[in-house]
Amino acid sequence: MILVTGGTGLVGSHLLYQLVVSGKAVRAIYRTKKKIKAVKKVFSYYSEDYENLFAKIEWFEATLNNIPQINEAFKDITYVYHCAAFISFDPKDYHTLRRVNIEGTANIVNLSVSQNVKKLCYVSSIATIGKKENNLLITEETHWNPEAEQSVYSITKYGAEMEVWRGTQEGLDAVIVNPGVIIGSGFWRGGGSGSLIKLVYKGFIRLTEGVVGYVSVKDVANTMIKLMESNIINERYILVSDNLSYTDFFTKTANYLNVKAPQKKASKFLLSIAWRLDWLRSKLFNKKRRLVKQTTKTITTKSYYSNNKIKNAIDYNFAPIDEYLPETCQFFLKEL
Repeated sequence: MILVTGGTGLVGSHLLYQLVVSGKAVRAIYRTKKKIKAVKKVFSYYSEDYENLFAKIEWFEATLNNIPQINEAFKDITYVYHCAAFISFDPKDYHTLRRVNIEGTANIVNLSVSQNVKKLCYVSSIATIGKKENNLLITEETHWNPEAEQSVYSITKYGAEMEVWRGTQEGLDAVIVNPGVIIGSGFWRGGGSGSLIKLVYKGFIRLTEGVVGYVSVKDVANTMIKLMESNIINERYILVSDNLSYTDFFTKTANYLNVKAPQKKASKFLLSIAWRLDWLRSKLFNKKRRLVKQTTKTITTKSYYSNNKIKNAIDYNFAPIDEYLPETCQFFLKEL
């Protein structure tokens, strides 16, 4: 049986759909029942028989840091897809990020080792890949610099990767995927591409000069399954289909949403003022940070990612974002 953590998230829900459609026996971990409804909604996007497909999932209530619960979830498990994570760039959330992303991953790795799991796939992020200047391609060999100024999210996802690599030293076979910005449907709040689409629709986006890699959630799920079914072990792979400027991405999104494309630009100077004001607002009113220094640096940096390693490893061709973004935007409009 296959275990999927983070089954109620963007990647986890689409992965579950692909697994049950292919006839796999799947157990998925959830924290609260209301989050399960989002998974059924995702299933309904792609199949009229979504009720029957959804019913094939064995749901298991647990949190990553509750060892007795997780131990029960591992009963009869042979393969693990570890998609669960806490996403935040607010320094106030650092201890929660560590508890979920690092300690939670350590628990999954430990149980995978002790329960003789055949293989684990961990969903990391391009946030744990290093940077290159002068528009040079970033590869899996571009090392993350712990001495550089990193976001709290990046630090904890990197720490989680270290737990996976530790597991490989203890006999666990594993693969790590590092997706770019994941484009997918069903989750329009709480960060990620869904919230970006929502902001474009409402006209709240300013253009920046940065470039980053994008990938469809379907490609993320498909490559994960292919890697798990292959003989490949103890490798990591960047998952990116297109490197686009934020300006291009927001303009394309606006066109597919049939709304006015963003026109106003956010300079580095304006952003430097904005994150400081946001810090002050957070201090004075105890509000969650909306913009942090590290994020402003990311959205103004031109980062180009190579997908050659994964394409060569499993002979995979990514769908261009222009094939998937329109569908995602249409699902968003239907949700309205």
